[in-house]
Amino acid sequence: MTAVRNQVVVTGGAGFIGSALVEHLVRAGERVVVVDNLANGKRANLDRLPADRLRLVVADIRAPERYRDELAAAHTIFHLACLGLRHSLHAPRENHEVNATGTLAMLEAARSAGVPRFVHVSSSEVYGPAITSPMDESHPTRPSTVYGAGKLAGEAYARAFHSSHGLPVVIVRPFNGYGPRCHHEGDAGEVIPKFVLRALAGRPLVVFGSGEQTRDFTYVDDIAHGIATAARCDAALGATVNLGSGVALRILDLADAVAKAVGRDLHIAHDTPRPGDLAALCADAGLAHRLFGFRPAIAFEEGLARLLAWYRGLAIPPERLLDQEIERNWLPTCTSGEGEPLSIARSRHVG
Repeated sequence: MTAVRNQVVVTGGAGFIGSALVEHLVRAGERVVVVDNLANGKRANLDRLPADRLRLVVADIRAPERYRDELAAAHTIFHLACLGLRHSLHAPRENHEVNATGTLAMLEAARSAGVPRFVHVSSSEVYGPAITSPMDESHPTRPSTVYGAGKLAGEAYARAFHSSHGLPVVIVRPFNGYGPRCHHEGDAGEVIPKFVLRALAGRPLVVFGSGEQTRDFTYVDDIAHGIATAARCDAALGATVNLGSGVALRILDLADAVAKAVGRDLHIAHDTPRPGDLAALCADAGLAHRLFGFRPAIAFEEGLARLLAWYRGLAIPPERLLDQEIERNWLPTCTSGEGEPLSIARSRHVG
């Protein structure tokens, strides 16, 4: 008897991008099963969604026996579960085991269950140092961190299952996302939420290195829409596609934008460069546009305003949220207010 495939499975669906994707899918009428071990994800990220359309399975992706039944009823798997870049700098083996070996376990389980579509969510970090900018999908992949290498390995496994076993696979490479529920805490903390919370608290914005680094920041709802749309595109089967805005923003200009949005005159504190930090990342998302019409709808200024409104709407003051911040979050023993003292190269006013 053929299984009734009336749901989607989202691994890492309690995380930042994952929860935005889950919200998008639920609003589109899907029944969603989230598989998440809650290492970085949070139950609270899913609380606002209707319980009759959503179920959370707390499980590690490396243990497919915990979620095999859920795959049997899935018409699509969205695979987002991973450990992040800074985590890979202090725990490379665990990072690889989750991001690469965990992806292999997911692919094996998906093939065994006969899942009709598998969307592997990779990362722009697979590219490594920019040779050309913006980067299209033909750009060389020479990752500079174990995180980037593990995500690239996951891509390679996904392509192998597509080529050898006919598993219908789509690979997407989102560039830097931001928006509500983004991570400021621990080794998952990223620059925009850290800047915003520090600005709201009136604290210096910590910039690692010169601040001349550039990133392609894309609002999380646009990324979620792109991932969901890629899954429905038959022409994208076997393809690898970028998801990004195509706009390169300097970190120093990001600091200026955050200070202006908050309405404060703030100092920038320059710390030593982060290991593995790339000088530039900017997407050429032309292929995604040609295949399934992807084009970000939220301009950066609007997205930043939405994020500020979200933080201001929380019942928790920014000073308390910053208690969870680790400045040098690639160091395993460094905690907020502890570890090596902040090395300030220079200060200036922004805003």
